[in-house]
Amino acid sequence: MFDKILIANRGEIALRVIRAAREMGIKTVAVHSTADSDAMHVRMADESVCIGPPPSPQSYLSVPAIISACEITGAQAIHPGYGFLSENAEFVQIVEDHGITFIGPTAEHIRVMGDKITAKDTMKALGVPCVPGSDGGVPDLAAAKKIGEEFGYPVIIKATAGGGGRGMKVAMNANEMESAFMTARAEGKAAFGNDEVYIEKYLTTPRHIEIQVFGDGKGKAVHLGERDCSLQRRHQKVFEEAPGPSITPEERAKIGKVCADAVAKINYIGAGTIEFLYENGEFYFIEMNTRLQVEHPVTEAIFGVDLVREQILVAAGEPMSFGQDDLEINGHAIEVRINAEKLPNFSPCPGKITAYHAPGGLGVRMDSALYDGYSIPPYYDSLIGKLIVQGRDRAEALARLERALGELIVDGIDTTVPLFHALLQEPDLRSGNYNIHWLERWLAENMEQ
Repeated sequence: MFDKILIANRGEIALRVIRAAREMGIKTVAVHSTADSDAMHVRMADESVCIGPPPSPQSYLSVPAIISACEITGAQAIHPGYGFLSENAEFVQIVEDHGITFIGPTAEHIRVMGDKITAKDTMKALGVPCVPGSDGGVPDLAAAKKIGEEFGYPVIIKATAGGGGRGMKVAMNANEMESAFMTARAEGKAAFGNDEVYIEKYLTTPRHIEIQVFGDGKGKAVHLGERDCSLQRRHQKVFEEAPGPSITPEERAKIGKVCADAVAKINYIGAGTIEFLYENGEFYFIEMNTRLQVEHPVTEAIFGVDLVREQILVAAGEPMSFGQDDLEINGHAIEVRINAEKLPNFSPCPGKITAYHAPGGLGVRMDSALYDGYSIPPYYDSLIGKLIVQGRDRAEALARLERALGELIVDGIDTTVPLFHALLQEPDLRSGNYNIHWLERWLAENMEQ
């Protein structure tokens, strides 16, 4: 087992890793920019190293700085959290070349799943159901129009190297194809340096269902059910729950086995999430995230496992502490992402926290790096906390969420808490009757200007 690990991240996810490591008796190293000198993850770690100025490319994305921090402190492994370098195959390779263990998948698995066309081809070969669409990249507009005619409109054009909703455009009919195709290519080039796109059939009322998988890197893998992440704004998740209110136990067992078998066949190591669109009882693969997800706590809540602890165990060559037969769902869990943003336009709202009180009580977990007097820097993602609740069933989880939101105090800045107060009054949310387009429509009618 490792004596010391470095966390190449910041905020609540850095705290999450520190806590798991401390319970395992492992010392931790926090890295930070000059803007994060007073951050909670720096205060809680056993050691800390300043790795650069506020801009991410000069600090949290600086591979030489992170490797140097490892060498200076003697850290034997790096946990990447999510975001930043967590899915950067080149970084993983450099880490391994320096004799440091990367707590996550191999560089090759990250590389394969990071290219959406290769990922789709790989998953299709492993027996995972995929959305009908082009075989690989689409070279030009003429080919795009031909695919639109073949599969029927609407279709969605996606940047091969895309993510976070960038480089994605929908063509509802043939007349919209040229504009959508050229815009998707341009966005892909600007955001990712790659203008290759592919095309898929656009499902009109799907839910976003993702399967949590975990492998030991030696041919053994399990699934930990699904999460429903259908409530999204501009392709960014805001509300996640497990299990999914629309998924039957039979569907869960079937698609879960398909996913676990797939990652076992490629000797995948660590946590991964296979994401699907789900419509009319059918699952369609869209991508695989080769890292810990922001929403992993809802899975931990219903299964009673520590996914970060498991990541560290298998990275150190230890066996997983559970098998598929050990995993049973207990109740229902919901997570809401709380951002430092000003409604109704969701504009970033950094600033000084003048008062902070985390909710508590039975079945309530607050993952946050906030504290009284902390100044949220303007340089990073606006996520400031995740409120996770668990109940014996979905109704109890919703009631607990409403109560916990009422207890939460974050003064000094604007947050997205009012959004969740409003959503909890909606009959569709209460009943679980929503899809990936529901929130965008609701915001257009009720909040955004």
